[in-house]
Amino acid sequence: MSVALNELKDYVGWESGGQARAESTVLLHVTHSNLQARMFEIRLDRHMSVGTVKEKLRTHTGTGSVFAHLTLLDENQQVVADLCDDSLMLGYFSPLDGYTLHITDLDPHSLSAGGGLEDVNLVKKYEISEEDYLKREDNFRAWKEAKKRQDPSWSFAKEIKERQDAQRKKADPSFVPEPWKEVETSEESYKELAERIKVGDRCEVTLGGKRGEVRYVGKIPAIAAGWWVGVQYDEPVGKNDGSITSKLGRTSRFFECPPNYGGFLRPDKLLVGDYPERDIFDEEEEDE
Repeated sequence: MSVALNELKDYVGWESGGQARAESTVLLHVTHSNLQARMFEIRLDRHMSVGTVKEKLRTHTGTGSVFAHLTLLDENQQVVADLCDDSLMLGYFSPLDGYTLHITDLDPHSLSAGGGLEDVNLVKKYEISEEDYLKREDNFRAWKEAKKRQDPSWSFAKEIKERQDAQRKKADPSFVPEPWKEVETSEESYKELAERIKVGDRCEVTLGGKRGEVRYVGKIPAIAAGWWVGVQYDEPVGKNDGSITSKLGRTSRFFECPPNYGGFLRPDKLLVGDYPERDIFDEEEEDE
């Protein structure tokens, strides 16, 4: 092993004192012949017998001590020793931090064989017939139909908004929630408003008074159907740099601006006109 690699190993393995550790403690990784999962830094004591180690590892892997064969591997996965004698102490084999104990499961009927402890496809799923499902008084369909009878315009999104509004109202009695609006699904929604806005217009957001310049007018399917307006704010109060990343991880750029200066709004959320950039020094003088 090179000097640099040894130095790196010493640095990574340096004890900070953040966790109490006996001198006889060793941190070993554990692998298993039937499992893909790899367990890192299992704390073992060098004074433990091989039989005791097997019993402790049984709680991690499910392999009984009678059927477990242990092999000690170094950091390069080279065999150091086969731990065949259950009466010997673990320290007899001189294990070091970072070594690996590999368990070979000799049980022909082991629960872990063939992915029995990891492959969820092997787990029998609970199934219920359509008839039995409808007989249940607390089924989801009945609950949804009851909601629809109370409010024909009910939806999950509306339910969540009402609950969030109630929480905000409880925290702030003066809070006035915005009226519920259905999610726009038409590709031409907000078209008439958008046609009155053009790139280069100065604008002000109606809620909050943020100002900036219109940099994009058009559709953005990655957000939602309909027309949108891209704004570069005068200050870093935005959420992006003029680009949008879809749920599939694809990024689409609509205009260029510094990070946190860009934003996309519906055309009814802003006004265009004579909205010059504010001078923060003028505002400070007015406050005085």
